[in-house]
Amino acid sequence: MWCSSVSLSVWANAWLAGRAAPDDVLDALSAWAPVQSVAAYDAISIGEAGSAWSGGTDGGAASLLQLVRGAAQPDAGACIHPVFPVPGDVRGLPAGTVFAREAILAGEAVLIGSAGAAPPIGLVPTYLEDDDSPADSAGELSWTAFRLTGMPVTDQHDLGDAEYSLRSAVRTAAEALGSTGSRWADYGVEDPRLQVELMMEAAALHRIPDHAPTRAVRVLQSAAHVEAIITVSADLLAASAQSSTAVQRAVDAVQPLTLVVRSARSAAVSAILHSAWRG
Repeated sequence: MWCSSVSLSVWANAWLAGRAAPDDVLDALSAWAPVQSVAAYDAISIGEAGSAWSGGTDGGAASLLQLVRGAAQPDAGACIHPVFPVPGDVRGLPAGTVFAREAILAGEAVLIGSAGAAPPIGLVPTYLEDDDSPADSAGELSWTAFRLTGMPVTDQHDLGDAEYSLRSAVRTAAEALGSTGSRWADYGVEDPRLQVELMMEAAALHRIPDHAPTRAVRVLQSAAHVEAIITVSADLLAASAQSSTAVQRAVDAVQPLTLVVRSARSAAVSAILHSAWRG
């Protein structure tokens, strides 16, 4: 998994479908930060959503689960959608809302609601620093809840098409990185292939529910591979102070693949969410 919103979405969805325990949801989130909390953006975000919970205007991990269950109303057909907005592409967000603005700033969010049930909510994650935590770790992951007037329409991506596009993307990205040869050593940076491997290992630390289709897991892994190459290529360009034509060509070649990665990931997550309710 590549962000906390996806971990919350797939594991909370699995829990609501009876495929996972509450502790599984919390364990998945603890991989992002050891402490979880939830707070209402305003006084009506929780109450009018029909999702009353004992935490008042803020609460801990148990309150987060209670809020998710209240908003999803699984008996009415649970509906959980993570969204990954970027400037210029805000599909899946309710236009002109504070929630949309905060989701864009975070680059991720979760929509939770069901047709004919209580008003939906949106959750936006924020990392809170803890003075007692190590410098390289997040002390707390706080989820801000926003009341929404309705569930926005989300795009549907075909998993087969996504996998096909990723196959080409992996080849293009690998060739682009390979075209830099051993020039990386001239810039005082680590072997880019080693950096890609380390990023892939870090991504693999985040668990995926057992019910996830094999193809969806494979697509997520391929998307992580392409993203790692995109990131490493950009780092190489920065280290070379944009003086290397070969590195610049590599970056130019992989940057358009960002959209392929986003679409593939959306398709894979949708497949995982739907698979929890089959059989």
